[in-house]
Amino acid sequence: MNEIDESRAPLLDHLLELRRRLLMSFAALAVCFGVCLYFARPIFAFLVHPLLAAGQSKIINTQIFGGFLVEIKIAFFAGMMVSFPIIANQIWQFVAPGLYRNEKRAMLPFLLATPALFIAGASLAYFIAIPMALKFLLGFQGDLNGVQQQALPDVNSYLSFVMQFLFGFGISFLLPVLLMLLERAGIVTRKQLIGARRYAIVGAFAIAAVLTPPDVGSQLLLAIPLVFLYEFALIGIWLTERGRKKQEPETA
Repeated sequence: MNEIDESRAPLLDHLLELRRRLLMSFAALAVCFGVCLYFARPIFAFLVHPLLAAGQSKIINTQIFGGFLVEIKIAFFAGMMVSFPIIANQIWQFVAPGLYRNEKRAMLPFLLATPALFIAGASLAYFIAIPMALKFLLGFQGDLNGVQQQALPDVNSYLSFVMQFLFGFGISFLLPVLLMLLERAGIVTRKQLIGARRYAIVGAFAIAAVLTPPDVGSQLLLAIPLVFLYEFALIGIWLTERGRKKQEPETA
């Protein structure tokens, strides 16, 4: 009976530690959400700048609670972005004690590369892809046989449009991290990834077609970087394989 109680103790400790990490993550998200809610309008002014770059100076609100709901969405969106390093650190603090020293060193570059790649993808979307897509989509206006067609974006739909672009580009740029983790876990090999290169190119254009508007420019802005990131992942896997081969004689 005592042996059973002792075996349950580590599991209980892990559950308590998991609860503590989750509570700290939710607390960080709540604090960041409150701060971002206070600055919701300046944040939205920043998000609406690509609309100005596309030549559109007006945006409308067609719902009574539209403005309030938009500020809530902005606060949650920005709060997730700001609190992500804290949440990632809590996940790392929970997982790290169960890893060996070499495993910790192997995981650390992935943790550092994840926010950098996400910011790079979101920046590409904000400064280039979104203005280009808006110029294309807002170009369907003008005189239609005496009837004036005017493009007036709705606040809610515009915010959903921008968030889709930012998250889509940001998550897509995490492709090297995903492939290198899969190779590290032994699920795929570098030879398999090289053999699947043509399918990866087709998949990159398919992803771009889903995440971007139907104009060719926006699709190429996402598909071409994805192809280069796939090749970058292959180079990274090759370098890590060389590093592991050098370490094997030393550990032996």
